Amino acid sequence: MRFFPVAGESVLVAEGKNRVMVVADVHLGIEYELWLGGANVPSQTGKLLNRLLALMKAHEPDRLVMLGDLKHNVPRTSWQERVEVPDFIRRVSEIADVTVVPGNHDTGLRDLAAGAEVCEPEGTVIDGIGYFHGHTWPGPEVLSAKSIVTAHLHPSIRLVDPLGASRSERVWVRAFSKESEIVIMPAFNPLCGSLPLNDMDDEKGPLMKLIDLSRSMIYLLDGTYLGRLGEITATQRYKKK
Repeated sequence: MRFFPVAGESVLVAEGKNRVMVVADVHLGIEYELWLGGANVPSQTGKLLNRLLALMKAHEPDRLVMLGDLKHNVPRTSWQERVEVPDFIRRVSEIADVTVVPGNHDTGLRDLAAGAEVCEPEGTVIDGIGYFHGHTWPGPEVLSAKSIVTAHLHPSIRLVDPLGASRSERVWVRAFSKESEIVIMPAFNPLCGSLPLNDMDDEKGPLMKLIDLSRSMIYLLDGTYLGRLGEITATQRYKKK
């Protein structure tokens, strides 16, 4: 079994008995929440779907794993999600079997995801790799896997230039627990924002109990290795002095 990120994309491919493509934090329907806040953003679901379909056709997965937060609005389900989520599932199911691992935004998802296998929030294991979203503690089978893929944090790194201007770039995080290698995926939908790991307060949750985040290895989407998070954070603090 081997797995690798697709260069330039927030998509993972795992190869074992089956070829599995993994995508996380799609957040369909986020535009509705933005509209409620006064921002008129057209639906981006068509662009996200076309991007994912192109990647699926290029890599020919047997199974697509949607690793949590396929939809966005909680606790309600918006009219936009009721229309767009079933069609999204139908279109990707034409290319591969679909497994959905629910995230904290996926309330009511089972009613919208006909044709997909919807797991329990504790996650699932496919060909020896454990998958869970990250907002809740993984099940024992997932926790005992040698390789675990998770999401939820929308990880990014804030990069600061010599003039003090900054921007955030989505990143992959590679970390290790006592028993497992753990990969934290970046969000697929750029509209849902990100968490700059090198400029954040203490993050609570199951992931933080599994790993020492400061020792995690950080990679840009194009594969560039930035270093360990603790080193990146220390360098940024030095530049601010």
